[in-house]
Amino acid sequence: MNTSAQISNAKLNRRLLKDKLFTYAIIFLAFLSSVPLFLILFELIKKGYKQINISFFYKVAPDTMEAMVAVKNNEIIPGGIANGIVGTLIIVGMASLIAIPVGIICGMYLAENSKGKFAGVVRFIVDMLQGVPSIVLGVIGYIWVVKPITAGFSGLAGSVALSIMMLPSIVRSTEETLKMIPGTLKEAALSLGVPYHKTMLRVVLPSGISGILTGVILGISRIAGETAPLMLTALGSAAISTDITEPSSAIPLLVWEFYNDPNLVDMIWSASLFLLILILCLNLTAKAIAKRWKVQY
Repeated sequence: MNTSAQISNAKLNRRLLKDKLFTYAIIFLAFLSSVPLFLILFELIKKGYKQINISFFYKVAPDTMEAMVAVKNNEIIPGGIANGIVGTLIIVGMASLIAIPVGIICGMYLAENSKGKFAGVVRFIVDMLQGVPSIVLGVIGYIWVVKPITAGFSGLAGSVALSIMMLPSIVRSTEETLKMIPGTLKEAALSLGVPYHKTMLRVVLPSGISGILTGVILGISRIAGETAPLMLTALGSAAISTDITEPSSAIPLLVWEFYNDPNLVDMIWSASLFLLILILCLNLTAKAIAKRWKVQY
């Protein structure tokens, strides 16, 4: 009997030891995976904060001569990224206006007709769009808008390319969120004589607003840092441009332009730090919305 108890205790001790080792291994690997992120943040903050001041937000990007004189005199490079901020707001805003209604309607259709053949085709296309390289979407924007519509590079073309990139996250988040809502909620509204379209717009859709908004904000945060599609569509602008049919700048485009000029290297870090903070705020907003209005049934 004592021997049997000793064997059981030995097995229990081995299992507890394995459990602790596995737990410590997971903690170590999780810490190891976060080290590059903290190193990137440290590097961006260390090198990027120097250029961030009031003029950074309302002045346009400096030219090479201004930057060269400032660097030679060990001064802060004059100018800022106002043209990139305005361009990013316009392009991302227009892309959102295009993608959000289309994505939500498409997600509603997939949730309501999940077993249909056409729904299966649409779902397959949406999944394929998630894996399409961003440069390919830039080519599509160039073919669809730059050549036939605006006859030149424009913010509108960049918005179309980015809206296509936004669609998968909005569609999938809308579909999965609406699937979580019990069918009895919709049936109760229909049984009271509420038309189908009003049931979907005023009952079902508001019930899943947290998941839908989370998908929307994550989609916006994804496209806000894209460069490749804008290089083939918006091109960039040295001045602040509010005309959607003309070339427009954006923060990622400015980062690329600064990279190609050795005198503007310091501006790379500041623009990247601002863009990182912007995307971080969007992601934190998405998490706050999901936590605040989480669907629970």
